[in-house]
Amino acid sequence: MAKSIKYAVLTSSDSGFAGERQDIGGDAVVKLMARHNHALSQRALEPDDRDRLMERLRAWSAQPDIELILTTGGTGLGPRDVMPEATLSVVEYEVPGLAEAMRAESLRITPMAMLSRAVAGVAERTLIVNLPGNPKGAIETLEVVLPVLAHAVEIIRDTHAGDHPIQSQHRHQ
Repeated sequence: MAKSIKYAVLTSSDSGFAGERQDIGGDAVVKLMARHNHALSQRALEPDDRDRLMERLRAWSAQPDIELILTTGGTGLGPRDVMPEATLSVVEYEVPGLAEAMRAESLRITPMAMLSRAVAGVAERTLIVNLPGNPKGAIETLEVVLPVLAHAVEIIRDTHAGDHPIQSQHRHQ
């Protein structure tokens, strides 16, 4: 059984922050993570404001009990879509394969996936992954990377023990 991940969900939405819209993207992410027995540590909804998003990402990345931050919203082409910039301002290095895999799989469903600017990276030994704000898109993209997230967290936190899964498969063939 995969390791349980301690995670946080940060939603970027002006209308959600103003109380005009429910955070259904964040709700969908929490439900999917719960089905996989991962533990929600924090959850917040912030306006589409780069500085506020950066502040929240930095604060959560510094908390030892948060291993993964999943963001929803703010990854499109709109002038207030600033989650990728906020994330890139906070991370020490990117993990481009996660965003590439999410976009590649989403392209099989909709050509609109080409418009996603989602990124993934590591800050303070915490993995940050941007997801769309749309609940369907958030779930579809999270499901793509979910199988590798626990392993990624173990490597980032230097708690991984044993063979790398791919190495292990090749040795026993």
